[in-house]
Amino acid sequence: MTGRYIVVFKESASSDEINKYADEVSKAGGEVKDRYDSVLKGFSATIPAQFLLQLQTNLQDGPIDYIGVFCSFVLPGSVADMHIAEPDGVVTTQ
Repeated sequence: MTGRYIVVFKESASSDEINKYADEVSKAGGEVKDRYDSVLKGFSATIPAQFLLQLQTNLQDGPIDYIGVFCSFVLPGSVADMHIAEPDGVVTTQ
């Protein structure tokens, strides 16, 4: 099953490495939606389940820091669409 995720890279990851993984997501049948490079390095994408497993096996030794579940919602009374990435997929408040 395909899901939407945010793939966050380590600070040491180069733009070429990030582009390589984004291209691999597309080749695996996923779709890169947004790219991030100011607060964090990475992208959001729909990622097929089988390819997600491959990405997760590279977490320790590769340039990926973590992969979080992408959640999108609108707060009552706001016009902003909030995007939340939690590595464990659970959104909590402090």
